[in-house]
Amino acid sequence: MACIPCWCADVNGREAREGQTIPYQKVQIPAVFVIGATGRLGQILRRHWGDAGAGAPVIWGARRAGPDRGAGLVACDPLGDPDGLARAAAGAGAAAGAGALLCLAGVTPAAASRGADFDDDARLALAAMAAGDAVGAHVFLCSSAAVYGRAAGPLREEDAPTPAAPYGAAKAATEAAVLARAARTGQRVTILRIGNVAGADAILGGWREGFALDAFPDGTTPARSYIGPGMLARVLGALMRRRDLPQVLNIAEPGAVQMGALLDAAGLPWTARAAGAGAIARVEFDTARLEALVPLEPARPGALVADWRADRAAEAAGTTVGGPVG
Repeated sequence: MACIPCWCADVNGREAREGQTIPYQKVQIPAVFVIGATGRLGQILRRHWGDAGAGAPVIWGARRAGPDRGAGLVACDPLGDPDGLARAAAGAGAAAGAGALLCLAGVTPAAASRGADFDDDARLALAAMAAGDAVGAHVFLCSSAAVYGRAAGPLREEDAPTPAAPYGAAKAATEAAVLARAARTGQRVTILRIGNVAGADAILGGWREGFALDAFPDGTTPARSYIGPGMLARVLGALMRRRDLPQVLNIAEPGAVQMGALLDAAGLPWTARAAGAGAIARVEFDTARLEALVPLEPARPGALVADWRADRAAEAAGTTVGGPVG
C-alpha cells in the first residue's frame, strides 16, 4: 500500500515542545462519499484530506448545503430522503469510482438535549448502509467509546458493549442493527469507535477561563484514549484505502492521556475539583487491531497539542476543501 502523506514526525510520536506548531499538510485518499461533512469531524477531514486523492475527488455530503455552509457540498438527507441519499451515493460512485462511504452523521448528547432523538442514530446508519449498497462501497460508520461504559480497560473491540448512559446505549443499539444487516446481506462495513479527538473534545475544545477538572484522591485527572485531528485524518485516510478490515475498530493513538496533562501541555490553566462518585478515572482502548493496519506511536500530550494547534491554524486560514467552513 502506498504511503499516506501525514503531518510530520512530531505527530507520529515525538514529543513536541510547548508552543511548537507542526507544518500543515493535506492527506491524500481515494474517492470517498462522506455523510455529515459539516459536523466537527467532517470539518476536520475537509481541512486535511484535500479536494482530490489518487486522481478522484472526495464527495462531501451534508443535510443542508448552501453558500453559508461552504462550497463543494452535495445535499443529502439520510432521514428525510434516504432514496435521494442512495441516488447521490450512486451518482458519486459513477463519477468518481468511490469505493468507500464514511458516515459521520449522528445524534450527539448536545443535540439530544435540544430534542433530537437518539433512536435516529440507527436510522442514519441503516440509511448509510443502504446508500453504500447502492454503489457497492465499503461502509464506515462512526461510533464512540461510550459503548464501553464503565468497563475496565484496555477496552477491546470484541468486548460486549456495556453502555452506562443513553448516548452509549444508542451507539450500542446502532452497532447491533448495522452488524445484523451486514450478517444478512454480506455487506462490507467497519464500525469506528473513535476516542477523544483533541480540539473536538470537552477539554481542549471546551476550555474557558476558570476551567475546573475532576481530580481523584491520588492526584490524577481523568485519562482517556486520544487522537489528534491531523492523525485522525491520516488514520482514516489509510483505512479508506483498505478492504481487508474487521467489522469493529478502536480509533485512537495507543495508551491514555490525563486531561490535566493535556491542558498543561497547552498552557491552559485549570483548577482541580473533587471527582464525584460517578466519575470514570480511565477509558483506554486496546489499539492492537488498528496498529496492525496503521503504524502509530503512543499518545503524548505535547504531540496532541501540536497537532491541535496546527489544525486550528488551518481553520483560521480557511484551508478547507471547497472554501471556508461556514
